[in-house]
Amino acid sequence: FLHLSSICAIFIFQTSPNLMNVLVVEPGMAPYEKEINGLEEMQAVVGGPITALYPFEEMVTIVANDEALNMGLEFNRSVEGGYGGIFGTFFVCGLGEEDFCSLPPDRMEHYKQKYHHAEILIGARGNEPVTIKVEPRRPPGQEPPKRPPKTPGR
Repeated sequence: FLHLSSICAIFIFQTSPNLMNVLVVEPGMAPYEKEINGLEEMQAVVGGPITALYPFEEMVTIVANDEALNMGLEFNRSVEGGYGGIFGTFFVCGLGEEDFCSLPPDRMEHYKQKYHHAEILIGARGNEPVTIKVEPRRPPGQEPPKRPPKTPGR
């Protein structure tokens, strides 16, 4: 049985030192996988300086925009562990011994399901957001095939 940090080390060894496969979660959108390489690409994904949140017991983290509230970014998803909610785009990745790493495939599927539904913020109770879960929009290029319009009278 491999420990998650060992899995992260394997993923890092198999790719370039800073290249990692992450799960990107944009407000209102279905989560999607993306390969990112280094700090500049991490900042580009979240739209500014990064901060890491550690709401999970496993070796996984959420990387978000550190200035999201000051920038007035849109509410994205609720997060357990006393974090309340995240504003703006974030990504989920693995945690290595000293840095971030690729999210293992089984964890990728787990977090795709966990963050599948988009959320609309309607209020708050203390630090806990009150939201409505809705079906997400799909990222460009992942829309379901369009059906031809129905012909009247048939």
